[in-house]
Amino acid sequence: MTNSIEHKTTHRSNNDKEKLLNRLKRIEGQVRGIQKMVEDDRYCVDILTQISAINAAMKRVGLQLLENHTHHCVSDAIKDGDGQEAIRELMDVFERFTKS
Repeated sequence: MTNSIEHKTTHRSNNDKEKLLNRLKRIEGQVRGIQKMVEDDRYCVDILTQISAINAAMKRVGLQLLENHTHHCVSDAIKDGDGQEAIRELMDVFERFTKS
């Protein structure tokens, strides 16, 4: 059984990594924008709209990571005979990811 404290790595292509980092940097900029909106006493609905956009962007990043994990890590584990553990871990991640 895998220790949950253990840090695993993945084999993510440089192109995939760059795309993820660019998306996260854009989200970081959006968060800074919200901070500025609060400082400037902007209208609550405008701020909430931006928060909604950030939540959607984060969900897209998460789904991209889940897809990559399934296609590579889970698939490789199944091929290597560790499928049950990989599927259990994937289902745990889905459960956490889909909680509101």
